[in-house]
Amino acid sequence: MNKIYNIHTVWLMLVLLTLLTYGLSYIDANDTVIMLILMVVALTKGVMIIRDYMELKGVSLLWKIIMYGWITVVSLAIVVAYLLV
Repeated sequence: MNKIYNIHTVWLMLVLLTLLTYGLSYIDANDTVIMLILMVVALTKGVMIIRDYMELKGVSLLWKIIMYGWITVVSLAIVVAYLLV
């Protein structure tokens, strides 16, 4: 494993992405654009948590499909529900 990419780096990235989402609340822009950015950030954070904190890097393909599929389906459902309302 790369010495730069460790659990502390992942934690720092999660904190920075959280601060980014907080900072987006002060931007006066199109709500749909902000929502899409927030969903991409949330999906990125979810993937990092699944891969690094849940330690699913070396598991079988079935578990990866279940976990990454779940987070993708939930994110897409939120986006679709937002766009329909």
